[in-house]
Amino acid sequence: MNKTTAHKSPSATTPYQLTCKEISVDLTQDEANHLENYCRQTGKAATDVIQELIQSLPVT
Repeated sequence: MNKTTAHKSPSATTPYQLTCKEISVDLTQDEANHLENYCRQTGKAATDVIQELIQSLPVT
């Protein structure tokens, strides 16, 4: 269910490879609908919304 996979992804614009981590998240239907509605209203992709939320987390 909660699987994470690390893989290297080549960048088309840089000569080096970026390390990426792919995460699968199980959402309830209400959570999925909420995310889809937010994305539709803001014009943002779900991936961008989730990345922004993670980046806004406080680090201790």
